[in-house]
Amino acid sequence: MYTEKVMDHFTNPRNVGEISDADGIGEVGNAKCGDIMRIYLKVSDAGIIEDVKFKTFGCGAAIATSSMVTEMVKGKSLKEALDISNKAVAEALGGLPPAKMHCSNLAADALHEAIKDYIEKHGETK
Repeated sequence: MYTEKVMDHFTNPRNVGEISDADGIGEVGNAKCGDIMRIYLKVSDAGIIEDVKFKTFGCGAAIATSSMVTEMVKGKSLKEALDISNKAVAEALGGLPPAKMHCSNLAADALHEAIKDYIEKHGETK
């Protein structure tokens, strides 16, 4: 049902936690299944994502996508991070079961909300 990569990110999630002085925080949820994701960003003066953490309440696929998106954006510019789609996250994990795509792959949405929060606080994506 799940790929080896999904299981790895679920059982050994990367970048779990909070950033107390985050430059941007994004939270999304899906009322249908109950998944809630929060992503925290620390951004350099040059607009590079220096640190990223997540906290997710949800199923294994939700945790795996959260973990994967944090790995995908670390060291990238905010503009590059904005180009990451939910589909790209799922593909990076080797795919998700169709039943999990709609409720668990919210990770890119949470990332985009964190970038939006950053822009609202700082005014630009650099």
